Amino acid sequence: MTHLYLIRHGQAISAVEGTIGNTGLSPLGIKQAERLRDRLAATGEIAADVLIASTLLRAKQTAEIIAPALGLPVIFDSDVEEWRDGEAETWSIDEYKEKFDAVEFDQKPFFHITADAENWVQFMLRAGTALNRITQQYEGKTIVIVCHGGIIDSSFISFFGMSTLQLPKAFLNTHNTSITHWVRDSYLDLPISWILESYNDVMHLRDIDSPARIPWGALRAQPVVGDDAAEAPTEADV
Repeated sequence: MTHLYLIRHGQAISAVEGTIGNTGLSPLGIKQAERLRDRLAATGEIAADVLIASTLLRAKQTAEIIAPALGLPVIFDSDVEEWRDGEAETWSIDEYKEKFDAVEFDQKPFFHITADAENWVQFMLRAGTALNRITQQYEGKTIVIVCHGGIIDSSFISFFGMSTLQLPKAFLNTHNTSITHWVRDSYLDLPISWILESYNDVMHLRDIDSPARIPWGALRAQPVVGDDAAEAPTEADV
């Protein structure tokens, strides 16, 4: 089996300021990444073979914070960067939305927000190609990629075989430092394919600003699910 864990970066300063630019983590973003690190260190739930990260600051810093919990160096890969906005990186989110929202829905995938920016189709091609390359290179391994919401979007579009020539009609709201877990394996008698194990796992954020910390060390590294679950006793067993 190949395990692919996609981790979105922590909250960025740009998100707080309402801008598009390539900024580092906010104080909350740092705390989010530290909570994830503490969880992974205590549970050992991800026995990773490789840790890859986007080169954008928010992802780079998130990966560097969680790396000690995985015991791995960070390999930086520019192909798993977020949708590239070119000169629009200097804009506010409101400026960006005003220009993008004015475009007809069926034309949005082909629209360049600025002349040097990617359109949606180009981004999906880059992201899908990167995920295919990485999962082929590390086939049979456990891969962690610290990346962006757009890259996680692309995993759904690519693995579910959706069209990249139109925007999806349903959208994902991927939270900061959330874990998305894909497994490439056979299921029943079907061909080997990608199976979504979990999405938007942010349990490690539940104790931020709480008087109690989650006792990760006392929890199982892997939950009992599916065929591994113990059967409930019947009356005959009692």
